[in-house]
Amino acid sequence: MPVAVEMNFGGMTLDQYDQVLEKMGLTPGGSAPPGAISHWVAKTDDGIRVVDVWETREQFDRFAQERIGPYSKEVGVEGMPETRFYDVHAYLIG
Repeated sequence: MPVAVEMNFGGMTLDQYDQVLEKMGLTPGGSAPPGAISHWVAKTDDGIRVVDVWETREQFDRFAQERIGPYSKEVGVEGMPETRFYDVHAYLIG
């Protein structure tokens, strides 16, 4: 079942986000990693918010453990994001 993932990274900057994306070999506007359906990021008052839709929670968890966490630490992000999960009823792709 598809899952939406909302991650709020307090204190993280868009520059740090861009560095993480580069380390992952991903490009804004480009293809998502395997298992990811959609992705967006925006600046918030205290950091950034990332919202994804993944094919399964397990695929997201693996990606987060292997890539999001380690690369975020490498660029100076401390701590884990506040994360919420939502079961997706439907989604559209452009």
